[in-house]
Amino acid sequence: MRIAIAQFNAHIGNFEGNLAKMLRMTESARQEGADIICFPELATCGYPARDFLEFDDFIRQADASIQTLAQAARGIAIVVGSPTRNPNPEGKDLYNSVYFLAYGRVEFVQHKALLPTYDVFDEYRYFQPASEFKILEYMGKRIALTVCEDIWNVGNENPLYTICPMDEMMPFQPELMINVSASPFSHNHAPERIHVIRANVERYNVPIFYVNHVGGQTELLFDGGSVVMSPNGNVHDEMPFFEECIRVYELDEVMAGQKQMEQPREKIDLMHDALLMGIRDYFGKLGLKKAILGLSGGIDSAVTVVLAARALGADNVRVLLMPSQYSSDHSVNDARQLAQNLGVQYDLLPVEPMYQAYMETLKPHFWGFPFNITEENLQARIRGMLLMAFSNKFGHILLNTSNKSEMAVGYGTLYGDMCGGLSVLGDVYKTEVYELAGYINKDGEVIPENSISKPPSAELRPDQKDSDSLPDYDILDAVLYNYIERHQGPKELIEMGFDDALVKRVLRMVNVNEFKRHQTAPVLRVSAKAFGMGRRMPIVGKYLS
Repeated sequence: MRIAIAQFNAHIGNFEGNLAKMLRMTESARQEGADIICFPELATCGYPARDFLEFDDFIRQADASIQTLAQAARGIAIVVGSPTRNPNPEGKDLYNSVYFLAYGRVEFVQHKALLPTYDVFDEYRYFQPASEFKILEYMGKRIALTVCEDIWNVGNENPLYTICPMDEMMPFQPELMINVSASPFSHNHAPERIHVIRANVERYNVPIFYVNHVGGQTELLFDGGSVVMSPNGNVHDEMPFFEECIRVYELDEVMAGQKQMEQPREKIDLMHDALLMGIRDYFGKLGLKKAILGLSGGIDSAVTVVLAARALGADNVRVLLMPSQYSSDHSVNDARQLAQNLGVQYDLLPVEPMYQAYMETLKPHFWGFPFNITEENLQARIRGMLLMAFSNKFGHILLNTSNKSEMAVGYGTLYGDMCGGLSVLGDVYKTEVYELAGYINKDGEVIPENSISKPPSAELRPDQKDSDSLPDYDILDAVLYNYIERHQGPKELIEMGFDDALVKRVLRMVNVNEFKRHQTAPVLRVSAKAFGMGRRMPIVGKYLS
């Protein structure tokens, strides 16, 4: 038996496009002699479809895709994920299902039992969990079909669930398992995925063909990394990260377990490539082409413009240099040099004349009040206005350049530097931004060294430094990571050695600035806990504020 894995970049709701791509991949696998081709979870409609799943027409089109694929399943079987209607009036209206299509018809359907409802997942909102478990026989092989989370409760050890689907299937003595998944990327997730697949192999002693989505779905990024694992626990193959791909495997070779093939997983390399894919798919799937951003001479905007140019092409990126009376000559020169290094179009628009006009208008009302954050924010908002003017006039989508550290503590101006259609670095801590800059410059200087080495500053008042308002980023990021990603409270953080007053101050800044994050652009998710759909906090709350 020859089994093909189609690592697939779906477009949510693009039934025609998804179907056409799957038919092309099926024909390619057929020509390579594959007996089965496997597509990911909910491949017909894309994942996550969210409340589109509540529209009858949406489900009707998914059903139509299944029927067309079934007609194509002649001489080759197709395994594909799609929503299925629940015929029982009690319970949710849909199942999250995996289909086995062969002989021109639907041969078998298995529903998903374990419906994740945590972090970025909200499947129990839409789907009824499976209560029946069977396997199918094809070409003399007994095959277990599972959907994503169904393999993440090995031996019923996951406290979130009370059933283990593969345990229910084992009395039927399956000889191999196919798992269709939609497993989002985070920079540390691939080893966890291998660990879980290996735990299943060790418990059930069957090879596993695990097929994952690839591509960006707004903030959620899917890295691919589909896995074929032999019964002895060797990774027979791990498919490329961040690339659509199709490969065909001989079952006998997989059973022999003679190969061991895992990819390198360097954190910053993965984050870099994930962000490129996220930008590229956000623009491509929305039918957009050109991006604009403010280039300040600092490290955040520098890294963002490099990623944008690599993802979209330098011809499709434009930057505005918008110095104020507080900007250093170095900042302007560094920004100009980077734009020239990349070959992106840049325009110089000093903001001081506009700022002075605002100040003259406000002077009668602000008389007697000292310079403070009001005047600082005016400058940021003037820049935001200029960027949005260019966006509207020329059809460029504004990229937000704020990093995760700044977003966490509210170190940014609403309707100013927090403007944008997409947040590129909103899940990248400041210390990680420096690592990305080093990675970008690994083969030669792209980002001017001064942008990396100079103390970070918003340059909104004379001699301003980020350190005037914030702890040093290596300390700040450590506190933020333990609070946001690891859910450590003040007691635990202080026991870890962080200063009592610093912990209380930082946690308060995080919690009182939730209102800003609710108004920001979608954040490309590269960690296990990003701001956005996976972190749901009240705006009006008293805890630690």
